[in-house]
Amino acid sequence: MNNATMIEILLVDDDQGDIDLTLEVLDLSKIKLNINFVKDGVECMEYLRKKGKYENVPTPDLIFLDLNMPRKDGRVTLLEIKEDPELKPIPVVILTTSDADKDIVGTYTSGANCYVKKPVGLEEFQTVVRTVENFWFTVVKFPTKV
Repeated sequence: MNNATMIEILLVDDDQGDIDLTLEVLDLSKIKLNINFVKDGVECMEYLRKKGKYENVPTPDLIFLDLNMPRKDGRVTLLEIKEDPELKPIPVVILTTSDADKDIVGTYTSGANCYVKKPVGLEEFQTVVRTVENFWFTVVKFPTKV
């Protein structure tokens, strides 16, 4: 990805500590990132469909999606994203504490582009986020924005 282009990220997670840590790590990036976050799947779908207070938000280039959230979890949210023709092309990275095979298989079957287990320790978490960042923002080619 061209570093001159701003990359729009939507972080969907209900754990404020994980949100803060992810934002802290991504804020250190040399890549131009604009990071927005919402707390659950209901807000995520409102954001993606630009409803209510989200009517003027940018469409994300990448979504980091937690699985275990209140109101609407990440599994249901992922299905909604991937069943919507306008939202389906947006890559979704599952970033969750679950390492259950049923979650891994289920999310890939539902269209997830990547599954990453959140590590428990601070240093390991930073390493994982930097690795994901490097792959998605340095190696992967995104479509050109119009």
